Amino acid sequence: MVRSINFVQQPSEKIAIAGATGSGKTTLLKIIAGLIQPYAGEVLFEGEKIKGPLEKLLPGHPQIAYLSQNFELRNNYHVEELLQMANKLPLDDAALVYEVCRIDHLTKRKSNELSGGERQRIAFAKALVTSPKLLLLDEPFSNLDAIHRNVLKAVINDVHERLNTTCILVSHDPSDLLSWADEIIILNSGKIIQRGSPEEVYTHPVNEYAAALFGKYNSLSPELIRLFPSLQNDIRRFLRPGDFRISRDSNGVESKVERSSFLGTYYEAELNLSGYSVIVVSDHECKEGETVYLTLK
Repeated sequence: MVRSINFVQQPSEKIAIAGATGSGKTTLLKIIAGLIQPYAGEVLFEGEKIKGPLEKLLPGHPQIAYLSQNFELRNNYHVEELLQMANKLPLDDAALVYEVCRIDHLTKRKSNELSGGERQRIAFAKALVTSPKLLLLDEPFSNLDAIHRNVLKAVINDVHERLNTTCILVSHDPSDLLSWADEIIILNSGKIIQRGSPEEVYTHPVNEYAAALFGKYNSLSPELIRLFPSLQNDIRRFLRPGDFRISRDSNGVESKVERSSFLGTYYEAELNLSGYSVIVVSDHECKEGETVYLTLK
């Protein structure tokens, strides 16, 4: 259930919706798409009300495409047949969609001969060739491995840049949202609790729930302010691991490394500062039990 939702999306704007499982993300997308009837209120698309299933025999809006994480493709059909059945574009425009979606080499295959990532991209192209003005993507990366996930991310970026498609994307992974969206809307229990640019929602979360959605964090507690007096007038309530810097000289707050993990391009360490625990990131390896010094960036 969603309650008291109110926002406006401009043409070509990329909006991401974040929230925990059960927060109302999918319900909101389906209401926008005309697939679920709202109990109250209305959704306007280009000034006209979107009708729900109780007001329309065939639910949905012809200019809004909704792609679910549980998409289906008919078996034993050639890809080109599936696309032709959905296509509303001139041939040249459809060919551009196939190119952007990285599927132009797959059109002669049958749908049951495709990998999960290929099927996802074809479902994506199938939605785009209906010539939608608004594209709704519900957890499009959830069932993909890392390779196909990165390919689909590139496809979604290209769709906006080359096709200028207005899009709303739902995902539980912060990396999907922070690097892509113009605006992020955070839902909790069906309500909007925060909205803003990716930088705003990441650096200034309104509460612990919003902070946790976008990764590790440290609460700005009295103990932390005592250790770092410059934080006394800081308007933030939470600090990210990247807000700190680790050094080996004695310039900073003395800390002991309790845990350290290698995460590819950086190390994440949990430090003990006079009994207070802080999570930080570093370009260099930190060894458990090592004494280091912590400063604010």
